[in-house]
Amino acid sequence: MKCNETNNKLSVEEIIKLSNELNTIQDLDILLEKLLFEARKAVNADAGSIYIKDKDELVFSHVQNDTLTKRLPYGQKLIYTTFRVKINTSSIAGFVASTGNILNIPDVYNIPQNVSYKFNSTYDDVSHYKTISMLTVPLQTANGTIIGVLQLINAKDNKGEIIPFTKSDEPIVMLFANNASLVLQRAQMTRALLLRMISMAELRDPKETGAHVNRVATYSIELYEHWAKRHHINEKEMETNRDILRMAAMLHDVGKVAISDLILKKPARFTDEEYQIMKSHTFLGARLFKDTQSHFDEIASIVALTHHENWDGTGYPGHIDIDTGKPLEKDSKGNPLPRKGEEIPIYGRIVALADVYDALSSKRVYKEAWDENDVLNEIRLASGKKFDPELVDIFFESYDFLKSIRLRYPDGE
Repeated sequence: MKCNETNNKLSVEEIIKLSNELNTIQDLDILLEKLLFEARKAVNADAGSIYIKDKDELVFSHVQNDTLTKRLPYGQKLIYTTFRVKINTSSIAGFVASTGNILNIPDVYNIPQNVSYKFNSTYDDVSHYKTISMLTVPLQTANGTIIGVLQLINAKDNKGEIIPFTKSDEPIVMLFANNASLVLQRAQMTRALLLRMISMAELRDPKETGAHVNRVATYSIELYEHWAKRHHINEKEMETNRDILRMAAMLHDVGKVAISDLILKKPARFTDEEYQIMKSHTFLGARLFKDTQSHFDEIASIVALTHHENWDGTGYPGHIDIDTGKPLEKDSKGNPLPRKGEEIPIYGRIVALADVYDALSSKRVYKEAWDENDVLNEIRLASGKKFDPELVDIFFESYDFLKSIRLRYPDGE
């Protein structure tokens, strides 16, 4: 068999540098995506996946596959769904999580009969992809606690031919995995803190669930990425903004913690006075991030304040002082002058669309989920009114991928 001798592989020094770069990423999902990409690049792997440990199971969290991506129309992304694997020695990922050992398999269709683990060919059968070589390593903390599994698939040589991973690949990937695990722990703590904040809001407003905010956040970064490419935002800036926007979008309605239950949970239509109080959750949320310490605080404040603004100027709260709630600019009736069009920051315009799409598509205690065609028609009708027309175009261009996000974050989890 050919050895994995390719000039595309990274040196140890480059691995350490990349590991340090991962330390700048704060959001868990963005980190996992970047981690998988860089680990694949380190050993020239065509594909790979990451599993995250959840109690006695591994959650299939992220997947990348260059071969399958090249089969897609330009600009589209690989659609995948999550699933769970029991942590035991019957599967390859489960074996690695159970034992903490590396598995370097030259050909997964020719695994010796005397081992406990087996290769599940279901994904290959469905996707028409052929997995051959596989390198699976544990993601573990400094004290040896397993927090996940990194699986790299189909090493390639300089001619693009599939070859086995070599013994020399193993320490490179383990170095990368060990360094990345430290960053992964921090990102998991950040995500946990955000979800605790969401849980406080959920106690007040049942709509603010972890699944809802994760979907809104993931829709938002997908819309932002397409928008950023259209507007020629450079790759480094785009990656930084995606990272921050995802976290900020999760907290878009955090100001509702300051709204009375009598209003939040009212089953009937609001009075004019109640509606005015309800609208205050925008600037009350923005106020939480007033003491700006980072770019995150800035974007989180923008999202909280402007995600109910409408493209045609009929939204709220308009030009308002977040400290006092009083208008900075007034219309003829003395109300805050609405923001409209590009006066609304792009992050607010994006989260507005993502939030409404998820709200219409979801079942709530007070309503059933809308029919998919009705949701799409509503968004089309709102183009140029409630929503930025360019973002609506982007929404429909990427709709198949957006729809798959719902399967990754089902209600009840």
